Order: sequence, then structure tokens, then C-alpha cells
Amino acid sequence: MEASRPYDLVLFGGTGFTGGLTAEYLAKHAPSDLRWALAGRNPQKLEALRERLQGLADDAGQLELLQADMTDPASLKRVAESARVVVTTVGPYALHGEPLVAACAEAGTDYCDLTGEPEFVDRMWNLHHERATETGARLVHCCGFDSIPHDLGAYFTVQQLPEGVPLKVEGFVRANAEFSGGTFHSAVNAFGRARQTAAEGKRRRAKEPRLEGRKVRSVKAGIRRVSAMGGYAIPLPTVDPQIVKRSARALERYGPDFSYGHYVFAKKAQTVVTLPLGVGTLFALAQLKPTRDLLLKTKGAGDGPSEARRLKSWFKVRFVGEGGGERVVTEVRGGDPGYDETARMLAESGLCLALDDLPETAGQVTTAQAMGDALLKRLQDSGMAFEVLESA
Repeated sequence: MEASRPYDLVLFGGTGFTGGLTAEYLAKHAPSDLRWALAGRNPQKLEALRERLQGLADDAGQLELLQADMTDPASLKRVAESARVVVTTVGPYALHGEPLVAACAEAGTDYCDLTGEPEFVDRMWNLHHERATETGARLVHCCGFDSIPHDLGAYFTVQQLPEGVPLKVEGFVRANAEFSGGTFHSAVNAFGRARQTAAEGKRRRAKEPRLEGRKVRSVKAGIRRVSAMGGYAIPLPTVDPQIVKRSARALERYGPDFSYGHYVFAKKAQTVVTLPLGVGTLFALAQLKPTRDLLLKTKGAGDGPSEARRLKSWFKVRFVGEGGGERVVTEVRGGDPGYDETARMLAESGLCLALDDLPETAGQVTTAQAMGDALLKRLQDSGMAFEVLESA
């Protein structure tokens, strides 16, 4: 990466709700010598954001503002060529994200986002992984609640188990939080694009090289009672298990035969019925444009809860790992997952890519693959818990 580029990091989309929280996190926690800038399409909103940040850090008033638009490839090219890392919160990514990924892949610029959209992740691999590998760009998707607690949580759990033996890890997610308008829009659009998602996944699987000498697979399990945890595990087919398994494919530390199961954990039996029913209803309504449009009108993409509500929110992901005759239980936990913690995770990912000594990787890579121990340390130092609860 060229040291002569004027910016270590450019934040794209900071005028939105989650983007604004990410900008605030950077203003408070980035090192004073970080060369960073704000990019977006509305100069007035960018100026207002800079003024807000100046209340948090005096030097934020000196931030440069870069006007760029997802519909203007030339402006995205200028941003990508000016930065070592571009961090973006502009979604839904399947609708708006591809031009910036293309610009970064071409310019050899590291990129990270907070998408949780499997179609977008697979499409970006199909379109831009090869070019990014050639230019040295690291394209790191899913750097928010999707999927850092799960990806780095599984990575942390594997590190507690023996090397060179078959390993099984299961993750159980609990949260008390309000999901963002952006997350809701991304989910509804993803449900409405089920065919496109399946097609991109099939195209990717056809092109990806086979894993030689090792196995990575899913744990085959349905809804079940987990007596040791006092509740029920419901399989959760989000992007998270895909990311965990891609990390396992890339890193030999996951052993010769690695399996992963991903669940939402519910204390009450009632949730076993209501959760799948609610998701199924949302999926059905998203299949038709009129009902999909009505759903999208119920919550603005830039809407978010108050600070007081966010302070009451939390998440916990419990992992149970087994292998080589040993068993370990770990937990990743933090505050509000959809906003405050996502802003922390995305900002620390950008800082990690820009500043830390990392493994030599390129192309589309996961957080564990690209940043591993360095990002894990950053998150622990910043206050997110990665803890061993039991070991035997």
C-alpha cells in the first residue's frame, strides 16, 4: 500500500445513523496522528457532521470532506485512490454497495463494511475477488454485529482447543436490542431477493477451489432443548455461519475436520414457535413488491433508537467447543449490538487494517483471516468481552 496516499482511512456514509456513531467513535478513539476524512454525497450534511465531531475532539474540525456518490464512479475512484482503507456504512449493500467495492479492488485499497447480506458478499467475491487479489486489496465484509462476534468468537474458541484434531463449535446468540432501520431494510430486501442470493452462492461455489486434505462443514441439528443452558436452540441461517466456515477454510488452526452450528438461544418455549413464524411471515411478505414496499415504509433506513434505549441493550454469544477429548465454553458479550457495538467493531476494523501489522492476505477475506489476533486484541482493549467460562 502506498504510504504517500493522503489518508489512512476514509469513512463513507458518516451522515447516516450508524455511520454517525462510527464517526463519533473514530473522533473519540482514533490516534491523534491518524489521517482520516469523511466522504459522502451531501456537502451540507458532511459539514454538519464535522461540526458535531468537533465537540468530541478539537482536531476533528480539521477533517477533510470528500464529495462522492455511489452513482458517480469517477468520484469513488478518487476516494479509493486517496486512502489506504475505506470504511462504508452505505446500504442496503446489495442495492448500493458494488461500485465502491469495485473502486477499492481496482485501486488496491483495503475496504470494510457492515453488511449482513449473503447475496452481496457472494456477488462481490464473484466480481472482484480476483482483481483485489491482483492489486493487494483486502475486501472485508461483515465487520459489524454481522459477523464479528461470531467469526472472532469461534476463532477465540478454537484457540482454546487442541491443534491438529477434529473440532466442533456451536454458537448460541442472545440479544436484547432494537434492530436498526438499515438492518431491517437489508433483511427485507434480502428476503425479496432469495433467487438472486441462491444464484450468486451457486456461482461462487462453482468457482471456488476445493479444500484439499481438510473438511469444513455445518452441524446438522434442528430446534432442540439445551438443558445445560436452560433454554432452546433455534438454527439461525444468517450470513454468520458462512463467514465462520470461510475462516475455517482459510486457517489450518481450525483443524483437519471442523464443524460449526449457529443458533439463536431462547429461554421460553413460546419463542420456539413465535420466532420462526414471525421470520416466515416477513419472508413471505417480502416476496411481492407491493407488500415489500409497505414493509420498507414501516421503518426508515436511517432510523435508530435513543441513546437511553441503546444503553439498556446488550448481546451475548455463548460458544461450546469440543475436540481432542477437551471441551470449552466461551462467551462474547457487549452492549447495544446494532448501533454502539457495531460502530465500535467497524471503526476498530478500519483502524486495524490501516495501522496494525497483519498477515499477508488479499482479495475477499474474513475478519478472522485478515486481522485475527490484532482485531481480537483491539476489541478486548476497547471493552468488548471475549471470555473463557469453562474448560475441561
